[in-house]
Amino acid sequence: MIVAMDGPAGTGKGTICKLVAERLDFTYIDTGAMYRCITLKMLDNDIKLEDTDKIIDMFQNTIISFKNEKNDEGKLVQRVFLDGVDVSEEIRTPRINETCSPYSALPLIREKLVDLQRKLAVGNNVIMEGRDITTVVFPNAELKIYLDATPEERANRRYKELISKGIETTYEETLESLNKRDYNDMHKEVGALKIAEDAVVVDTTNLGIEEVYEVIKNLIIDKMR
Repeated sequence: MIVAMDGPAGTGKGTICKLVAERLDFTYIDTGAMYRCITLKMLDNDIKLEDTDKIIDMFQNTIISFKNEKNDEGKLVQRVFLDGVDVSEEIRTPRINETCSPYSALPLIREKLVDLQRKLAVGNNVIMEGRDITTVVFPNAELKIYLDATPEERANRRYKELISKGIETTYEETLESLNKRDYNDMHKEVGALKIAEDAVVVDTTNLGIEEVYEVIKNLIIDKMR
C-alpha cells in the first residue's frame, strides 16, 4: 500500500510519517530530504543550475540513504546519509531551507529523484511525503493526504524547532522565509505544490501530534479495509 502525503513546510508531515512507520510497520521515505541532499551537494561543489553536464556527473557518484533508529525515548528517528556522511542536521539549516526550492524544481533533478523514489516503494507498505507525491510521483496511490496549517502556526513550529537546535533566528524571519518558500513551491513549472482532486485535506493548525496521527491512522485503516 502506498500512502502519499503532500503539504507545505511546517505542517508536521515528517513527524506523522515517522509515527505511521513506527506504529503501523510502514516504510517511511522522506523525499524532501533527498532534494535537500542534492541542494547541499550542489552548493558545496559550486554546481550551478545551468551546469547540466556537472549535474549528470554528480548523480553518477551520489548515494542517498536512510537509516531508522530509536532515540533514548524509544521513538523512531530517521538519519539521512549523503555519500556515507550523516547530514540529517545540516540539510535542515536555513541555508538549505532558503535555496532548496529552485534546485528541486529543476526537471533533470526531479527526473532522477522521482525514478529513485518509485524504486524505493516497490514491494513495500510505504508512506511518502513531499510537495508533489500525490500529483506526480504516485498519482495512483491508494491514499492521498494533503496536510495543511496556517502560515503563522507553521512558522511558529519551525521557529521553535530552529531555536531548539541552537540556530539563531527570529519568528519574523522564519515567517518571511516560509512565505517565500510557499510561493516558490506553489509556482514551480514542474512539481508544484497543489491539492490533488482525490486527496483528503487535514488541517493541523489546532491539532496536537497525537490527534493528527489518529486522523491519519483511521484514514489508512479505513482504506485497507
